[in-house]
Amino acid sequence: MKIVVLDGYTENPGDLSWDSLGALGDLTVYDRTPKELTIERIGNAEIIYTNKTVINKEILEKCQGIKFIGVLATGYNVVDVEAAKNKGIPVANVPAYSTDAVSQFTIALLLELCHHIGSHSDSVLRGDWAKCDDYCYWNYPLIELAGKTMGIIGFGRIGQGTGKIAQALGMKILAYSRNRHPELESETCKYADLDELLSNSDVIALHCPLFPETEGIINKETIAKMKDGVLIINDSRGPLIVEEDLRDALNSGKVAGAAVDVVSTEPIKSDNPLLSAKNIIITPHIAWAPKESRQRLMEITVENLKAYLSGKPVNVVN
Repeated sequence: MKIVVLDGYTENPGDLSWDSLGALGDLTVYDRTPKELTIERIGNAEIIYTNKTVINKEILEKCQGIKFIGVLATGYNVVDVEAAKNKGIPVANVPAYSTDAVSQFTIALLLELCHHIGSHSDSVLRGDWAKCDDYCYWNYPLIELAGKTMGIIGFGRIGQGTGKIAQALGMKILAYSRNRHPELESETCKYADLDELLSNSDVIALHCPLFPETEGIINKETIAKMKDGVLIINDSRGPLIVEEDLRDALNSGKVAGAAVDVVSTEPIKSDNPLLSAKNIIITPHIAWAPKESRQRLMEITVENLKAYLSGKPVNVVN
């Protein structure tokens, strides 16, 4: 059985092993695959893995040997899942492997907005503290989180994980979600409708999937409903935010700061509006990427293939 990984570098830049996947067949791993080489590299392979390499209807028509497609991620929009379904090809993703990592990263972004630790460290290393007339200084307003309210849009596994850490910091949670679980509510965690969340939150964190109804959920109109000086965090999906509107709100001071790990087009384009915003932190889509998280992704990937080979496929999205 021939197995081809089309773009394995992001999942495994060299600190993990493909051996457990290679034990299941004749494995070829490409670090990256340009669009024009996708069909050639798939060839007659039966098992295909992709992270961001697009597998569309045309590719499925020309690569008749494909029997199973694995996505090295939770999101699977790079695969035409309906076209695969029509050809009887199951598409399996890897859910829930990065919950702890993304929750942790959300709080890391928040703490950086509150304390600007990196900037202050750079200032000291430049010699600013050694030249200071006072025993301390700060270059940005510093923010204490205890007693403040975090609004979490999307209260699934990652949203709940973020909420737990925020509560440990003394914050209160307002959660907005399609599905409500009353058992999660407490004195410091309540469900709310979107307008209530927007108007009462000091921090807003996005943890919802990208659906037509959530695309652009942070926009000029919703920002206008927020508190002056709100902080916004997004390490979910870039298109949840209308980036021009967030830039304008940051530059006007309506939004005091924002931190995003995702943008509308990735890698980021040089004309992305957020690059001209004040008080913005942008990281290169790394919330999911600790080694421990990627190891779980690898393990679930292997289990997905074993389940398919045993005739009982799991995590099939089509």
